[in-house]
Amino acid sequence: MSDIRPTVFIDADACPVTSEALYLARKNALPVVIAGNSTQNLENHIKRGDPREPTKGFWVSTLPVMVGSDSADFAIVERLSPNDIVVTQDIGLAAMVLGRNAHAISVRGREFLRATIDIEMEIRHLEKKARRQGMRTKGPAAFTDEDREHFVANLQRMIDKALKAS
Repeated sequence: MSDIRPTVFIDADACPVTSEALYLARKNALPVVIAGNSTQNLENHIKRGDPREPTKGFWVSTLPVMVGSDSADFAIVERLSPNDIVVTQDIGLAAMVLGRNAHAISVRGREFLRATIDIEMEIRHLEKKARRQGMRTKGPAAFTDEDREHFVANLQRMIDKALKAS
């Protein structure tokens, strides 16, 4: 065990649970990095009194990246340490996170696992291939209050697990 507390990274592009992730980070005294393309106002998520400089407990910073495919993903991955937590909808980013011995959770609260990430990547590839050939694939269901509650409960569980391991 070490004294290093995990950092929560939020892939903010189209993330409906940024406020909930920040709430849990504040509650658990974990640092947060909000990453997103430079066209977003990432500062909107930060409260006036939130510390912006690294301290021993909660602090939050933004990581604006260039507009472009996977810019935020690579910016997050290069800053990851083992046991950090990433909130993302992106299966590709989740795979890279798991490869760095960190944790990944979807905005609906589903933990991405090493045991299943390869098949999820394969499904993503096949769906993308089908769309390129003109076929339609089913999109995600509408985001619900139940999804939000599921996210909060499972992120807290993931934080507890990460804190126990640190």
